[in-house]
Parts: sequence; C-alpha cells; structure tokens
Amino acid sequence: MTETIAPRPGTELRRSAHIQDYGIIGDCRSAALISRYGSLDWLCWPRFDSPAIFAALLDPDRGGHWSIAPAEVRSIHRQYIRETNVLQTSFDCSPGKAVLTDLMPVASEEFKRRAPLPDHEITRQIECTSGSVRVEVEYFPRPDFGAGSAGLRARGQLGIQAQVGRGVYWLRSSAPLRILEGKRCHASVVLEAGQKLQFSLSYCDSTPAILPPLGEWTRQSIAGSVAWWQAWAGRAKYDGPYRQAVVRSALALKLLTYSPSGAIVAAATTSLPERIGGPLNWDYRYCWLRDASLTVRGLLGLGYHEEAGDFIEWMLQATRLTNPELRIMYTVYGQQAPHERELKYLCGYQNSRPVRVGNGARSQLQLDVYGEVMDAAAQYAFYGGDFDDDMRKTLLKLGNYVADHWDSPDEGIWEPRNGRQNHTHSRVLCWTALDRLISLGNKGLLNHAPLDSYRENSELLRRQIHDQAWNEELQSYSNVLGGSELDAALLLMSWYGFEKADSPRMQGTYRAIRKHLGAEHGLVYRYRSDPSEGAFAICSFWEVEYLALGGGSLKEAHALFRSLLRFQNDLGLYAEEIDPASGAALGNFPQAFTHVGLVGAALSLQEREEGAQQLPHRPERAANRSAAVEAHA
Repeated sequence: MTETIAPRPGTELRRSAHIQDYGIIGDCRSAALISRYGSLDWLCWPRFDSPAIFAALLDPDRGGHWSIAPAEVRSIHRQYIRETNVLQTSFDCSPGKAVLTDLMPVASEEFKRRAPLPDHEITRQIECTSGSVRVEVEYFPRPDFGAGSAGLRARGQLGIQAQVGRGVYWLRSSAPLRILEGKRCHASVVLEAGQKLQFSLSYCDSTPAILPPLGEWTRQSIAGSVAWWQAWAGRAKYDGPYRQAVVRSALALKLLTYSPSGAIVAAATTSLPERIGGPLNWDYRYCWLRDASLTVRGLLGLGYHEEAGDFIEWMLQATRLTNPELRIMYTVYGQQAPHERELKYLCGYQNSRPVRVGNGARSQLQLDVYGEVMDAAAQYAFYGGDFDDDMRKTLLKLGNYVADHWDSPDEGIWEPRNGRQNHTHSRVLCWTALDRLISLGNKGLLNHAPLDSYRENSELLRRQIHDQAWNEELQSYSNVLGGSELDAALLLMSWYGFEKADSPRMQGTYRAIRKHLGAEHGLVYRYRSDPSEGAFAICSFWEVEYLALGGGSLKEAHALFRSLLRFQNDLGLYAEEIDPASGAALGNFPQAFTHVGLVGAALSLQEREEGAQQLPHRPERAANRSAAVEAHA
C-alpha cells in the first residue's frame, strides 16, 4: 500500500445492476448478492428470512450496500473458483488489474469445534495482480430493509461496530476506514502489484463476538472454504455432458439450504419483479412444499442422500403441527410464513412496486402439495431411506385426507389470488399421492394402510381427469376441469406417471402447449397472462424431461437443453423467469425451482441415454434401482 487518498466529494461507487449481474455467496444459513461491480447489495442476517441489512437491490439510495471495487474499470470478468461458491471478480483497470474474492466462510463441523469462528461472517479480499489500482470502499449498512440507521462507532483494533437491536455487526479492515456522519464508512487506497486489502464483516446476537485476526487467518479461511465446497461438489455422481451446469445448480441448491433444519428456500430474495414495473413482486425466502418431489429426486439422483434425508425429515416434522392439513410454505424452522406486508418507503427494483415481505399465499389451499410430499417420501424410501413409526403415521394421515378431499377446488400450483378452481394439475397430484402410497404399501413400507380405499379413489380420480380435463377442441388436457385454457404444468403428467409421454393425449397436449404457450428460443410461458410476464424457466426444463421420457427424440431434448443453457448468467445462475425478447432474468434470484428443473432434465437425459426409459419417479420399475428397494423391504 503506497498511498491513502481522501474520498472525492460526490464519487459514485456503485453502478446500476440487472438481476443477471448478481452472484451469490452463502454459508447454508443465509446468503448475500454481489453485483458484477463489486457491490454487496443484498444480505439478510442471521437467516434467509431475516430483515435485510443491505437492500440496495430494492432501493439503490435507501437500501444500503457495501462496495469494494477499483475506481476506473475497462472490463470485468467473474467466475466461481472451480466447483465452489467462492466468487472472484477480475477487474481490468488502467493501469493495472485486481481480483476481488467474496465468500461466507464454511468449514467442517470438526474444524468449527476447535477454531474460533464467528457465527456469521463475510470475508472479502481485493488484490492488485499487476500495475497499480485505486480501490474505493463504501460501507453503508441500513437495518430493517432500509427503515433503520446503523450508528457506526470505531472500536480500535476491533474495527467498526454497528449495534442493531440485540445484534452487533463488526467490520474489520486492513485499510483505514473513515466514518462519515456516523452512517457510512469510506476508504480510497492505491494498491501496487502483490498488495491486497482484507475485510471481515461478522454478526452475533446472543454470544460474545469472536473476531479472528485478518492476514494469515483470512488466507486460511478462503483456502479452507474452497476445499470444503470442492469436496462437497465432488460427491455429485452425474458425469454426463452437462456436468458443469449440473454441479453449479447443485451448489446453488446447497447455498439455499438452511443446514440447521434441512429446509431449502425457494430463493434468497424478495420482490424481484416478474414483470419490470409491475406488481408481481413476491417474497420467496421460504420453503415451498410444491418443490419437494423434484428437489428430492434431484438430490437423490446426484448422490446427496444425506441432504435429501434431512429435507424429508424437515418436511414431515414441519407438517406434523397441522397434519393432515398442509400449508403450502413454511419458514426454515417449519413455522407458518409471516403475513404479507408492503414496504412502501422502498422504490423497488427498477421502480417495480410494491416491495413485499411475508407472503399472502400462506393461507391458500393447494392440493398438489400432497402429491409432491408423497412422491418425495416414496422416492426417498425407494432409494433405501427409512421411515420411523411417526413418519409412517404422518403419511397415512395425509393419504386419508387426500382420499376425503381430492374433489375440492383449490388455488393450484401457481397461487393465483382470484379464487379456487378445479385444477387439473392438482387432481393429477392427488392421484400421485394415492399411487405412491399404494406402491409403498405393496412393498411393505407402510403398515395398516387402507389400500383398498386408496385404489378406489385413485381410479375415481383417473376417470374424472380423463373424462373432464380433456378438451376435444384443443386436443389437449386443459388447466381446469371443463376448461379451455392451458397450463405448462400439464407437461408433468408424464413425469408423475399419469400418462405415457408418447400417448396420443400427451402428444396432443404437448403440441397445444408449444403452440399456445411457446415463446422465442424454445422458452415456455406457464400460462397466458395479459400483460405478459416472463417465460417461466422451469417449464422449459419440464419440456426437456417430457421429450426425454419419450415424448420426442433425444436429439430434440438435447438441443432444447443446450438452448436453455444460453440463459444462465455468466456464473451459471438462473432467476425464476426469462424475458424471451432480451434473455434478461426476471423474478427472484437465484431460483431453486429453476435449478432443480435443470438437474432433473439432465438426469432424465442421462437415464434415456443409458436405456433406462422407465419413469424416473417410479424406481420400483427400474432394474438398476430394484436392489435397493428389495433390500429395504
């Protein structure tokens, strides 16, 4: 370090970032979003659903941020260190180059027991790799989504303290930081080749702060986190042509996992818009049961049995309080998601209002979740997982509820707020719930199951769907019984085994979806809306799976999969939706549902390549999995 320069009045340290311009770091408890310009614009501590301390993502002026970047940049390149969640941003400046490394440190449980690690920490390091670079730093925390103000105090070698309620934030830096008006910190430092700045932001709310020194400790923390993530990613069994994308999706799902409970949140963010400037802005920092079966299938297929088991155990424990009625979403600790409210003081991402926290869909009835929970449990059992007596009783109570209530209208998979209807997808998933219970019962994995009742209701469901959901004019299944509209979720009828992918009805349904819901570049809208939202990303991966299951050729399926890879950002991450015209990301980010869809599509393609054309969700039919089933039974 050769020179410390006073901050220039009016210096703009941040630049406007698009959704796809963000990367994510995390420690399986919370996550932060960092823009390609080096600005940390989103962080909720200590949990995913805690109030944000940085929320510039939703209001650049009021939300708060923490930026570290060269003052003048010609080009930027980002990447994760190979098969990790350690983010590196390379800045080509004039007249030098610099690399910013960002992470939340992770380590083995054994290491945590013997090392003085903070409960929650972000490590950031910027190094000049050639020439000289002037680095500017601005730290501007804004508690409670920007509603509060953090009084910053210098505490000598301990760094800068910010007291927020019962919690305390500690920022330590190897560069001298100047506190401005008690609200923000700033530094401007010239680095020469080989010199670096290190930063640590930690948080504690109930225990004394443990603040390890910077320097060598920071270097070891980065190296240890890289090794931990690479060891985890190395367990992924998939070795097909899309391994890089599959492993990145697995790493994203791991980041969205709350390790203390096993829950997986839908996304790390709230209120990123499905339509720029529109009101479709929702809080996704909770765990949706509808994602369950696809998530578990992906984890099991990649060999992550422990994570799948933790998720199943969390799911059945969380639902036990309201059993046999299921909520559609839960907090990471299995509680009901909070009531929805609007933060009217925030302008929203690109002025997309309202900004919401909590979720009003918490009280909806979605009968499809019963099928998704049952399918997840069945997959876990068929892969050799075990149920205790309480879990078996829970499954039977849920099955009995389905047998009694499957003929009821509900809000359906997409959570509209305009009342209940008889959704075809929900009926198919009720059939799925009963079908999986029958399979478990036949294998001796459920004692005292009323299988005759399940079979009778399963057949009634099949007849109703067959007779009332088919639209002769469209030559397709419709979104509701007796309806005339389409729904991309109908592509899953083959995945769940209700219809064979090459049956005349599924072929007709696929043609109708492609004709009426298809968008540019092979994308698919989940349904038709006016004005239109973005194409729903997972729906296109469902199309890949449909083709892989026999609805089309392998050549078609691979071509579509490769086309979809063009819409990931430069780090391999997907949002909830994609703008078909521009390819821009829309909706909350990164989206677990999309990454689950990518993993599932890759696994289905691999199974088809290997000749295992049995339905992947029916492992009792697949020869390569029957041994595990028999061993368990």
